[in-house]
Order: sequence, then structure tokens, then C-alpha cells
Amino acid sequence: MKKLLLLALTSLLAACGQSTDVTLYVALDQEHSEALVRRFEDESVLRVNVRFDTEASKTVGLVSAIVSEKDRPRCDVFWNNELAHTVSLGQKGLLEPYASPAAAAIPSAFKAEDGMWTGFAARARILIVNTDKLGADRSAWPTSIEDFADPKWKGRCAIARPLTGTTLTHFAALRFALGEERFGAWLDAIQDNVVWLQSNGATMRQTADPDSEIAFALTDTDDFHVALLKGHAVGAVFPDQAEGGLGTMLIPNSVAVVRGGPHPEAARKLVDFIASEQVEGLLAASKSAQIPVRSSVKGPESAWILGIDEFRPMVWDAGEVASNLAELSAQFGQRYGGSR
Repeated sequence: MKKLLLLALTSLLAACGQSTDVTLYVALDQEHSEALVRRFEDESVLRVNVRFDTEASKTVGLVSAIVSEKDRPRCDVFWNNELAHTVSLGQKGLLEPYASPAAAAIPSAFKAEDGMWTGFAARARILIVNTDKLGADRSAWPTSIEDFADPKWKGRCAIARPLTGTTLTHFAALRFALGEERFGAWLDAIQDNVVWLQSNGATMRQTADPDSEIAFALTDTDDFHVALLKGHAVGAVFPDQAEGGLGTMLIPNSVAVVRGGPHPEAARKLVDFIASEQVEGLLAASKSAQIPVRSSVKGPESAWILGIDEFRPMVWDAGEVASNLAELSAQFGQRYGGSR
């Protein structure tokens, strides 16, 4: 009997030791985020139940899960690899305000005034250029999103269909930055000029492929960096940097506490970790080459990826984009939903 009781007690203690202390939903690719989650567990002695996003769902799956669970939240913290959907969750009343002390040095442009979310570790929307196909003379390279409308590049440039992820956010932001009329004219001009692909990864791969006709494409700095590490003949252009130009779109990661989550105290500790300078530095040094939003944090090693103070960012209103994201997503879906 004593042996049975001892065995039962040992099993119970083991089960308790494996209990969840905080639940995290992560949209940043698992290969870049999982090691950081495990580091938090080691440093905090808290166990994280983590749900990673899939390449197919592109953040939308986790956002939909948080919305569907609103009456009985399962998630404590949402770490998104973009911003608009996070802001949208806040607009729906699904986030809890929390001003993390770890984020004190993050510029106000990357934090919600009401504390609903914190931005950090950004990706820039850049032009990836094949340097073999276009040559070493950078004056001959494209420099603007307007180049996608230039007939001389017809069939030689690529963009991911703006149905999910950062391309959807980028196109939605361009709608307001350019104005409806100018944006519509640009869409018409690029419609048959551009080769439309399934993802930013696909645009990167087609540009890097020496046998492909694609000479340049729109992608994110993390996808560009993957091509660079693989030894492909690629360069990066931060577009629209001329005086008075539109600027380069910058999309930060974001982290937020989910309203009504089961572990609020542990959730705040996790947010403190994710929003820390340490994590920004590790993401900058990783394969994803994220751009720190704090100028005090060392950026990626690659000279192609500019620091936060080295380029003109595009001005965009995350709240405006989030408020109209569903409508614009439907419009883009009608226009780009078919295969080409």
C-alpha cells in the first residue's frame, strides 16, 4: 500500500511539474521563435504551452482562434509577426492593456498609446534584386514600387498576391498612403506587368533562381536574408528613398496580453521577456535578421539590411489599416484570388 501511495504521489508531482504556467500563440516562424520560448522557460522556470502558426494560415489562423475563444480565452499572450491583425484584436476588445517596463525605450511610434500592444523587431518591405541578372551598376536597378508598373519590367518582376501576411498589410497601407485614386491606378498598371506568386518566400526564390525570368521582386528582409545566407546573387533595395518619396514600409513584430487569459501574471512576465532588448538583439542576429526598433540594439550583420535610423520609413496608420483590413482583404481576394 505504501509503495502504491508513493507511486501515486510521484506521478502527481510529475504532472504538476508539467502543468502549463502560460499559453502563448506565436505567428513568427517556429524556427526563429521556439528557441526564444525555451530560453524564457529556462530563465523564468515557467512552463509555456506554445501554439505556433503554420505557413499556410499566415497569422490568420491564430487570430481566428483568439476571436473564436473570446468567451473562454485559452491564450494568454499573442506574439504576432506583423501588426495590423494585432491592432484589429485590440479594436475588438480582445486584448488587455499592459505597458511593459521592458519596452520603456521602444519609440512611441511602435507602441499603442493605450498599452494594448508593443511593437519590436521589424521587417522592411524591400526589393530583392538578382545582381547577376541586373548587373553591378545599381543605377540600373529599380528603386521604387512604381517600377512594378514600368512596361520595361513586364514579366520580370514579382509580388506575392496580397491575400495574407505582410503583403496584405502592405497593400492595405498603400491604399491610404497613396489615396484611393492613385492606388487604384497603380493596381491597374501592375496587374499584367507583374508575375503574381503565392508568398514572399516564392518571390524570393524566383528572383534568386538563375533560370527564372524574374529579376526583382517585393519581399521582406527576412526572406531576402535567407537567400543571402544560401549564397545567391542577390541585393536589397529599400524603395522610395528619394526626397519626398513614399518611404519603405516597416512592419514590426507585436506582442499583447489577451483579455481574460487564464494566467495574467505569468502573461505579463512573458511579455516583458519578448519585448526586451535581449530578444530584439537575438532576432537581429538570427537568420531572420529582424531590424531592432531601438537604435541602441545592434542590428543584423548584413550591410544590405539598414538600421532603423538609416532609411526613410513609410508613414502608415496601423489603426486605420486594421479597421479596414477585412474589407480590403475581400477586395484583394476578388482581384487576386484566382491563379495566374
